[in-house]
Amino acid sequence: MLSTAFNANHFTFLLQGAMWTLALSLIAFIGGGLAAFVVALARVSPSRAVRIGSGLWVQLVQGSPLLVIMFLAYFGLPTLGIKVSALLAAGASLTIYVSAYLGEIWRAAIQAVPRPQWEAAECLALSKTQRMFKVVLPQAVRLATPPTVGFMVQIIKNTSLASVVGFVELARSGQIINNSIFEPFIVYLVIAAIYFAICYPLSVWSRRLESRRAAPSRAAATSLSSHEPLLSQS
Repeated sequence: MLSTAFNANHFTFLLQGAMWTLALSLIAFIGGGLAAFVVALARVSPSRAVRIGSGLWVQLVQGSPLLVIMFLAYFGLPTLGIKVSALLAAGASLTIYVSAYLGEIWRAAIQAVPRPQWEAAECLALSKTQRMFKVVLPQAVRLATPPTVGFMVQIIKNTSLASVVGFVELARSGQIINNSIFEPFIVYLVIAAIYFAICYPLSVWSRRLESRRAAPSRAAATSLSSHEPLLSQS
């Protein structure tokens, strides 16, 4: 029988770390989501300068490893006289990361709204703001929901990088426990199970949303194909 020093207190400590993982993920999603909304609107702006500026931001962030961004926030800012806590550095870094990736997801959803919808809104003499918020965005939200939920899984998993700046989330909690009992297989197996328990429901939800979104399109295609013989006869 396998003997281990891993006990209930260690498991409780990991659960506390998991709660901080969820809290950090929520901070990143809310803060990054607000910034991503601005980025998405800027990416489809009529102003060429705004589109170029937002595009450069996306390219810069997506071309930089999240780990480097965290190092710059936690170790770089103090050299400029700006002291930040591990939570603030991790939260700000993840917010920057989410703003670029989620901004591109939402930009794609906005541009995926059929062009006739834009033209119909324009024919109704709606202003640019009214067209965007009353016609385009409600449809874009339905398109963006499945990939957004799927991206939440990436946010949760990327919070593990916060351990490099000393923030005690799930991965860092496991490191602390392993340094005391030296049983990496058991410790990291439990950590993997906790991550799976958090991320798997989101993955399933994302797939279900995607299938629900695809169902009307398949139904429409089936209906169209069934009418093709009638159309050809007429």
